[in-house]
Amino acid sequence: MALERTLSIVKPDGVARNLIGDVYNRFEKAGLRIVGARMLHLTTAQAESFYAVHSERGFFKDLVSYMCSGPVIAQVLEGEDAVAKHREVMGATDPKKAAPGTIRADLATSIEENVAHGSDSVENAAREIAFFFAETDLCSRTR
Repeated sequence: MALERTLSIVKPDGVARNLIGDVYNRFEKAGLRIVGARMLHLTTAQAESFYAVHSERGFFKDLVSYMCSGPVIAQVLEGEDAVAKHREVMGATDPKKAAPGTIRADLATSIEENVAHGSDSVENAAREIAFFFAETDLCSRTR
C-alpha cells in the first residue's frame, strides 16, 4: 500500500445542508487524515478551469453553474491508497447505484447534487490539489 494524497470537495449541496461534519467523519473513520482544508465560493472561471476535462460534454455548463451556486469545502486527504479509499467512501456518482453506507447513497439527493467530488487517479489528485492548495498550505500529520 502506498501513502497518497487526494483532493476531496464537499459540493454546494453538502455545504448548504450542513453535511460537512458528517462527510469529514466518514473520511476519518476510513483512516484518511485531513491535511489541508478551505472554504471558498468558486467563480465561473475557476469552475470552468477545474472541470475543463469535461468542457465538451453536455453537462458541462450545468456542472459549472452548480459548482458556483454556493460555497464548497476543498480538502486534501492523506492515507494509504487514499484515492481508492476516498472513492470507496464516496460511492458511485449516481446515488441510486452507490453502495449502502457510502456518502452518496446516504446523503445525495440526485446524480447532479451528489455531495462530494474526489480525484479519480493519483495523477489527477496531484493536479487537483495544486489547483486549490500550495504545498505550504498542507500539514502532514505528525501525531
